[in-house]
Amino acid sequence: MMKVLIVDDNIEFCSTLADIVQSFGYDTHTLNSPEDALVYLEKYSRKISIILLDIEFGDKSQMNGLELLEQIRKNYIFIPVVMISGKGTIETAVRATKLGAINFIEKSIITKEKIKSVLDSAAESLGPAGDSEEIRKFLASQGIFGKSQTLIEVGDSIIRFGRTDLNVLITGETGTGKKLVAKALHSVSRRSRYQFVTVDIPNIPKELFQSELFGHNKGSFSGATENKRGLFQEAHKGTLFLDEIGDLSLDLQANLLIPIEEKIVRRVGSVQSEEVDVRVVSATDKELLNSIKDSKFREQLYHRLRECEIHVPSLSERAEDIPDIVAFYVQKHNQEFNESKFISPSAIEYLSEKQWNGNVRELSSVVRVALQTTIRDQIEVSDLIKANSGSSYHGDVQATSVLSSDRTLKEDLAEVDKKKIESTLRTCNGNVSKSAALLGVSRETLHNKIRRYDINVQSFRSKK
Repeated sequence: MMKVLIVDDNIEFCSTLADIVQSFGYDTHTLNSPEDALVYLEKYSRKISIILLDIEFGDKSQMNGLELLEQIRKNYIFIPVVMISGKGTIETAVRATKLGAINFIEKSIITKEKIKSVLDSAAESLGPAGDSEEIRKFLASQGIFGKSQTLIEVGDSIIRFGRTDLNVLITGETGTGKKLVAKALHSVSRRSRYQFVTVDIPNIPKELFQSELFGHNKGSFSGATENKRGLFQEAHKGTLFLDEIGDLSLDLQANLLIPIEEKIVRRVGSVQSEEVDVRVVSATDKELLNSIKDSKFREQLYHRLRECEIHVPSLSERAEDIPDIVAFYVQKHNQEFNESKFISPSAIEYLSEKQWNGNVRELSSVVRVALQTTIRDQIEVSDLIKANSGSSYHGDVQATSVLSSDRTLKEDLAEVDKKKIESTLRTCNGNVSKSAALLGVSRETLHNKIRRYDINVQSFRSKK
């Protein structure tokens, strides 16, 4: 049975509210001060499913409800909090929501039906219970696999920040799963019933940026044959995900300042402003602080985007998660193709030892290719090397020819890595940008590897 903690300094109101809550099948516990609530939560937080919290407390209390809410969101991130106030204002409701309250109701309009609706909504939003195993299950439900402490900390941050209305900046290398983290943030937010809208920054033509984000009126420019809603409007009440925000040119960045700060947009060709209720989540593989120093990113925009930050670790920082990630793709493959393939222990060890510059994206690609191109049920190291090589092989001997008993595993992997890069450069006629895209790594990462392996890029470019 779910237990509801009611915290209000009005003893009579507490008792009445508890009776109503119990009539819906919930267990309850009532307290009359924030200080008592903190003491109680320290001992029994695992038993509490939902908190109904008053905002105003008498002179005997040193804290008010909002201050207690801050402590709860900091220390007990998995418990949804509903604020109750006898002196509700819009400003208070907004602040409570930003601090992480999932709902806000006024005592003056409270009814039995309203309480039931709020509790049912809160019960639906309940996420993990808080321990590592529950966080792991939650992440897996979002397509994020592993059980390393590093990943658990990411999950903790997702839930802690997700239940606030703060803007979140997600950082991490290419292929680490930043979009999955953004979607997970949306799933635990009060906005989860509304749209999650992705803005693919690098693929929006510069001349269409304002139209795409804010919409336009018919006839506002050549080709504007009808009125159009922008992505900000599409994300109203939901989450707007600005993917690869670090790639946005400096001259366009100013366009986002007012919409993000004031939640107001104006369509191209219009003099009317529109209010939009969006929560902004953005992601980048770039070091924005360095971009600010280089005058390539606006500091004002950075601070608006980064009210809190989640860094997604590279696969090398959580290599122990690789078996779990591989197991997921094997299971998915077997279900889709009605097969019973598996990856040998030595192949799992190979995958765990390999350096994945493209992170989870590269790993998943190699595993999926190996599963779909290997005839045998058991996938071996040679099959994975073929899948990762980018070249056509005609047997296991050619696939393993880069391996040598005279080298360490690390040296063998570096040789395979080098041959993969050379093969891709050959396919792309020496175009580094195209090669980086195919390999699932950034251009900078590929340039670093080209220098490390002393690869002559010019030799792969056809001479005209």
